[in-house]
Amino acid sequence: MSALHKDEQGDWQTVCLKYLLFIFNFLFWMGGAAVLGVGVWTLVEKSDYLSLLASSTFAVSAYILILAGSLVVVTGFLGCCAVIRERRRCLSVYFFFLLVIFLIELVAGVLAYVYYQRLSEELKQHLNQTMSENYAQPGKEAITAAVDRLQQDFKCCGSNNSQDWAHSVYISSIAAEQRVVPDSCCKTITSACGRRDHPSNIYKVEGGCITKLEQFLADHLLVIGAVGIGVACLQGGVVRSKGSSQVS
Repeated sequence: MSALHKDEQGDWQTVCLKYLLFIFNFLFWMGGAAVLGVGVWTLVEKSDYLSLLASSTFAVSAYILILAGSLVVVTGFLGCCAVIRERRRCLSVYFFFLLVIFLIELVAGVLAYVYYQRLSEELKQHLNQTMSENYAQPGKEAITAAVDRLQQDFKCCGSNNSQDWAHSVYISSIAAEQRVVPDSCCKTITSACGRRDHPSNIYKVEGGCITKLEQFLADHLLVIGAVGIGVACLQGGVVRSKGSSQVS
């Protein structure tokens, strides 16, 4: 009876461990899905603005999250197979991949946090120059489209104010056709509406684009940093819990 009781107790413990591993794996998978969603959201939501940034750290952080989230989603299924087959070697490999994913997410979160600290200075140094020198210039179609969308989306004109366009290569050229600001500064865009810079016609008193773009990017970076570091720490705890309760 004693041996039978021990066998039954061992079977019960194995079933409990399996359920715990499935629960942990599900939590890990959900965290990965959240990371993947944030990465995709960051790039899709305002991907046009990436061409206006001097560095690629913002985009890199988002791509790292997408990579980590994708790996988690795939690895989650591998973890289920490892638990079902009760193979310690498979679980060890699974835990190794989870550790790699944890480090990837942590790197993305740290990158986002570091970039957040110097975002304001970069925009002040780079955005005005980009808008004045590259707008509507040959080979700079992506930047031109990004500036037009930026001014329309955030209802702004110029990097600091509409007067910044007076120093623009485009406004000084014949191609501007006597415009004082690009048409995308207009509250209602019509052909050559940028020739009149009255506040009733353009976004003249609403402020420049630097402040608004900075706030937008800062909000996204905070989300990336929080999700990357937060989920990484949560998943790190899950990995430690799993490692101490492998199915024998």
